[in-house]
Parts: sequence; C-alpha cells; structure tokens
Amino acid sequence: MAKADLVFTHGPVFTVDPARTRATSLAVIGDRIAAVGHDEVRELVGPGTEVVDLTGKLLLPGFQDAHMHPVFAGVELAECDLTETVTVEDYLARIRAYAHAHPDREWITGGGWSMESFEGGLPTRQLLDSVVPDRPVLLVNRDHHGAWANTRALELAGITAATPDPADGRIEREPDGTPSGMLQEGATSLVGRLLPASTPAELLAGLLRAQKLLHSLGITGWQDAMLGELGGRPDPSDAYLSAAADGTLTARVTGALWWDRARGAEQIPELVARREKLRAGRFRATSVKIMQDGVAENFTAAMTSPYLDGCGCATANSGMSFVEPGALRGYVTELDALGFQVHFHALGDRAVREALDAIESAVAANGHRGNRHHLAHLQVVHPEDLSRFAALGALANIQPLWAVHEPQMDELTIPFLGPERAAWQYPFGDLVRAGATLVAGSDWPVSSPDPLAGLHVAVNRRDPEAGHDRTFYAEQRLDLPTALAAYTAGAAHVNGHDDAGSLRVGNLADLVVLDRDILTAPAQEIAQARVERTYVGGRLVYSA
Repeated sequence: MAKADLVFTHGPVFTVDPARTRATSLAVIGDRIAAVGHDEVRELVGPGTEVVDLTGKLLLPGFQDAHMHPVFAGVELAECDLTETVTVEDYLARIRAYAHAHPDREWITGGGWSMESFEGGLPTRQLLDSVVPDRPVLLVNRDHHGAWANTRALELAGITAATPDPADGRIEREPDGTPSGMLQEGATSLVGRLLPASTPAELLAGLLRAQKLLHSLGITGWQDAMLGELGGRPDPSDAYLSAAADGTLTARVTGALWWDRARGAEQIPELVARREKLRAGRFRATSVKIMQDGVAENFTAAMTSPYLDGCGCATANSGMSFVEPGALRGYVTELDALGFQVHFHALGDRAVREALDAIESAVAANGHRGNRHHLAHLQVVHPEDLSRFAALGALANIQPLWAVHEPQMDELTIPFLGPERAAWQYPFGDLVRAGATLVAGSDWPVSSPDPLAGLHVAVNRRDPEAGHDRTFYAEQRLDLPTALAAYTAGAAHVNGHDDAGSLRVGNLADLVVLDRDILTAPAQEIAQARVERTYVGGRLVYSA
C-alpha cells in the first residue's frame, strides 16, 4: 500500500460532501486526496509522511472566489490607499502624504473612498485641488463604479461644461454645468484613458502580491472577472500567462474575457482566439464577462421601476442597461453555442431579468449545454425571477459582505428604492429555497476578499465590525454549511474545477486549516476565526 505524503489527524474535517460531511482524518498522495475517514487513515502514515495534528482545528476544502479583480487589487495596494477610513479629513491627509512621498509620479492614482463620506455621495474637484493642485489626480471609489478627479485631470481630459455624458455613464456637474470632479460608470474612462499604463512588471508584481494575500485567507482559486482593457486599466491577461508559465501562479484561475459594450457580435471571433491563447498551467480564460448595468447608489443599476427621489416620489430614472436586451439575447446565444460561460454583472432587478432572459434564449436555441452561466451581485431580484435560476441552470453569484446595514446602504440606497423593493435585496435565503445554486465571491478590491468575513455576514446578515446590532433582512440568512458550500464546492463548480471544492477521494488536495471549528462555535464569532495553513495540490502555500 502506497504511503501518504501528508496526513491530517484528530480533526474535525468538514468535507462539503453530502455523502459524508464529517471526518477526523485525511490523507494526501501527490496532489490528490487519497483517503478521508477516521483512525484507519493512519495506516497510510509512513516514514516520509508529514503528519499534521489538527488538535481541534478545522480542515476544509480550500476557499474559491467566483468574482474578483486581484491583479488590479494588487496594483492598487501599491498606490494611494483610501480604504479603512471614512472621513474626508483622513482622505485628504492620505492623498497629501502620498503625493509628497511620490514627487516623481506624473499622476496620483489609487482609491477606496466611500460615497457616504460626501454629501449626496459626490466629492468635489476643489477638495482634491486643495491638496494636489499641480498634478492630475484620479481616485476610484470603493465600488469602482465611479472616480474622483481634480481640476488638472479634468483639464487634461478636455472635459468641460460642453462635454456630453457618454452613453454608459454620467459626468456630475456644478449648477453652471462645469464638471464637479465626480465621474460615474463609463465617464471614468474619459480621464482613465490618459493614465500611464502599468508596465508588465508592475502587473505581474500586482498579481503575485494579491496571490500571497489571498492564500493567507485560505483562497486556492478564483475567477478574474475582467480580462481586458477598461477605464485606463491595462489587460492583466499577460501577467497570468507569465506567472502560469514560470510556475509562480500557484492558485487555480479562470479568466472572464471582457465584453466591450461599445461593440457587438463582431468581437466574438476575437474572444474565441483569446480563449485559445490564454491557457497555460493553472490559468484558462473560458468565460466572458458582460456588464449589464451599474450600481444602485449612483442610480445606474437597471430597475424594473423608477428610483425614488429624496421625498419618496418616483423619478424618470430606472437606471441603465448597458447592452440592449434584444441584442444581449443574441450575443449570449452565440457565446453559449461556442462553449463559453457567460458571467453577468447584474445588480438591479431589470438587469437580472434581462440576463435570465438571455440565458433562456440560449437554452431555447442550443439546449442545456452545461456552460454554467452565472449572474453576479444580485442586489435586487424581483420575486417573480427567483425560480428561474434553477429552471435555467443559472448560478447565483453572491457577494455576502454587501448584505448589511451600513451608511451607503441606509443613506444612499434604501431611501431611493422604497421599502418593498429594498426588501428584495440580496435574497440569499429565497434563492436557496427556490432551488438556486449559490456561488460566492468578493468583488475584491470593491470589498474585502476574506471568506471568513463573508461567511459571517451570510450567516448573520450583520457587519462583524459594525457598532450596532441591526440585522439586514434576517429571513435571508444562510446556515453555515450552505454558506461554506457556496465558498467551496459552489465557487469551484462555477470556476470549472469539478475535482476541487470538496474533500473526496480523488479530488485535488486544495485545503485550508482554520484555527477553530466555526461549525460548533457561536455564529456571531465566525469572523474571529483565522487561517493557519493553506495548501494547493497538497503543497503548502501559506502558514501563519
């Protein structure tokens, strides 16, 4: 009998395998799981076996993330970082300090600021001018659907009162029409196209910086939700190819090729060619990302009924559908026939419906081809559409961290949705009850990539760091095994890794060890857990 290379004993082991959810021991030979069980697994221990005594620590399948942007996040970690604070004074102090520390930078870039920090969610160019008057500044907000520019940046881009809004965005303006410094959605590209391009070396460094952080959080694989050029950001695809070729890419990565919403079906042959090119090692680009709408807090998420104004009256604005719905159905049908997975950004209930309609058209034309199309974000889902996910085989790609009471939600979203529609937000529980398959992601750097924080919110519907005890629509809470499945087996499934995400014999030994058993601890303590070890294919890639 072959002896194991690695054995974990004295569990608990949570397998995410319905046939056997719990065990106490697991053995690895090479990059695969060789045995799952109890004391009998110790028969595989030999003189060369590394034995890890869990002593009550929890062994899980490695977490996967179904929607993130790690290369951009890794690059941003080296730029002006405005995360982890919400005061305007702190923002300006950080921007001033960064500009002072980097006198040779032609542009000041970075971001992470929160809309609730500014009246109406709208920062001004004059604020930036007060700390950096002589160089252009462009700072994306926390959700990356808008950017804050100073006067110099607007001047260099030639944006004036006479500049029309792009079809897929909006230039916020002062009373006389002068650009105010806030750019929404596609309008960010008017300035972003001028940014100095990150070099290949910087993109590769960003990827490896991100991978190191993600492994420390127990993440062994992910789907990069945007391979392409957008808003001045270069295509990260070559960074993945480089890292995959030299073996420094230790994670398993599926790439989603960006759908250029300014073009149509003529780009599909290019996507086919890129899919063939972008395949090396643990990296493959087999998905296409279609961004169908924007976000609710700047009123660009596509809704079935209009947004409300500050007085609670209906406006004339129901958001934006970035791809005409009829055309979307044709594009998705063709992509499906070619074997692509389609990864939708669908945040408002109209965008969700339009994406599901497109999948329905593809199924009618091509049959169920098993391409695992998925809708990401799902902030507002009309109750009539909940059952369609299971019927169509569409996967529900959730970002649990967003399902909380916080200022951006309570001040900039709920009042403009109204009480009935606000209660349709992030309906995780309703989706499960309707038979949908949940897959989980973070949208990092929009929000933290930490799966334990996401699990905490999915189960509790509360921000673990909030100073209040308000629950965000408690009826939509998930039980912990269901939430864990979304971050492991579910995400592995949508990422095309059928031999990962659960601890079964023959599966890949992608594993994470937590410092405690979160399944037996109080639910309100989930976010306190920490990752102690992460393995990819039986190889240790992180140790605390």
